[in-house]
Amino acid sequence: MTDILRVAVIGAGRMGADHIKRLSTRIHGAEVAAVVDVDLSRAQAAIEGIDGAVALASADEALSNGDVNAVLIATPGFLHEEILYKALEKGFPILCEKPLTPDAESAWKVVQAETARGHKRIQVGFMRRFDAEYAALGSLIRDGELGELLMLHHQHRNPTTPAGFTNEMLINDSVVHEFDAIRFFTGEEITSVQVRLGKATRNAPNGQHDPQHVLLETESGVLADVEIYVNAKFGYEVATQASFEDGIVNIGGDSGPYVRTSGRWGGAVTPGFEERFGAAYDVEVQAWVDAARRGEIGGPTAWDGYATAACCEAGVEAQRSGEKVKVQLNAKPDLYN
Repeated sequence: MTDILRVAVIGAGRMGADHIKRLSTRIHGAEVAAVVDVDLSRAQAAIEGIDGAVALASADEALSNGDVNAVLIATPGFLHEEILYKALEKGFPILCEKPLTPDAESAWKVVQAETARGHKRIQVGFMRRFDAEYAALGSLIRDGELGELLMLHHQHRNPTTPAGFTNEMLINDSVVHEFDAIRFFTGEEITSVQVRLGKATRNAPNGQHDPQHVLLETESGVLADVEIYVNAKFGYEVATQASFEDGIVNIGGDSGPYVRTSGRWGGAVTPGFEERFGAAYDVEVQAWVDAARRGEIGGPTAWDGYATAACCEAGVEAQRSGEKVKVQLNAKPDLYN
């Protein structure tokens, strides 16, 4: 077992900075050894107060640093592929924020590269699998105490979107999480995707149709749907209802203090994904660290990253065509079975 992970965090933006704080304050068995960002001043600011950490301007510098033995990739997705190959060559354990890569073709090449080495080193950052309610629903499904799972209904609502958030990003950046969740809950691949565009909110920017209704089917015929609504204004809400033969289960609903005051009653809605899934991120990173120290991975694999990329491609095609689109997947290598 590796005594301690000395992690190079590559990318010091929103997610990278969050992971740097997490690794340096809440995670056991790991330390931040290096922070990489093309903006060196941002990397330098990120390591303030972290003893022994260095700020670097390139991933190559971090990977050749003798004090580094693990990598957390938090750069924009289009930069992931090259870093993944180089980290695999080093044999480092890797936690890669989603997406694995931006498209199925390049994701498949990463799967092939890892398969050629005969050992899983890449864990993909689908953090919802580590949320307590997601884990509980997953256990209910696997235990079979409510009979067979028949349908899944998902709601994914954001308060607003940043400038430049395109129609395709509703699928690639948002519904990608539901693609992984459906695969996690069912233990099956998604076989088809359809996207319906109905009445749009006036709050959506030009070029973005919001909300959208995504319909999916799995290998055994489980039906799932996703309401993706990224300009919902009221806050950040992610919820799921699962329909079984012998019951219904809801997760992700209202929670927290229920207050009555001044003629009003109710509670608060989380403003963003950090607040909603902060604890899940902690569990995810700790699971990665613990598994990496044993020479294993502790969560979603490179195959999961590839499969969700294929779902996203089918989803974007379905957006454009209005048709039901088959998800195209290569044969799953034995390494991931």
